[in-house]
Amino acid sequence: MAKAEGDVTIKKYANRRLYNTGTSTYVTLEDLAKMVKKGEVFTVQDAKTGEDITHSVLTQIIFEQESKTGNTLLPVSFLRQLISYYGDQMQMVVPTFLEHSMKTFTDQQVQMREQMTSAFGDTPIAKNLHLPMQMMEEQVRRNTDMFRQAMQMFAPFAGAATPPQHQSAPPSGKKAEAKDIDELKEQLRALQGRLDSMST
Repeated sequence: MAKAEGDVTIKKYANRRLYNTGTSTYVTLEDLAKMVKKGEVFTVQDAKTGEDITHSVLTQIIFEQESKTGNTLLPVSFLRQLISYYGDQMQMVVPTFLEHSMKTFTDQQVQMREQMTSAFGDTPIAKNLHLPMQMMEEQVRRNTDMFRQAMQMFAPFAGAATPPQHQSAPPSGKKAEAKDIDELKEQLRALQGRLDSMST
């Protein structure tokens, strides 16, 4: 497919067909996956309502990729943890953390690829098959540690959320909501500062 200038709009019709307005052709989810890998930016809109459905379509692409034998990226343990955060008080923090973590991982890809190329180029491949796996495991371990530390930051706040029995009940109504929002903002600022320091 020819690459159009700028962001591309994909129209999704009631019959589930996808139309690339940049190339004036019908495309498949596999085509969209290839566009993502090439770094092409696109948005998906419902052809009838104009609603932005990019998130749901990208999620569908991930589902299809994960369904392919031997092509999974998301471990079962990660999926379980991710599901457990839906509806939890931490739900609004998880997307920011995951985005930050993936950005850090992407920034380090060039260095990792250079190290892998160097390893395979200097010695026989058979003797170095463990090196890429070790490097990947180390990166996953770092991201896991960052996530664990970030979650631990909220432990003091969670403990402080329940006042001792002898203290008066917290304020109710709009004052309580405003206080909760201010505390949450402060927690998010603290978390962002911790993530920035850990990434450097």
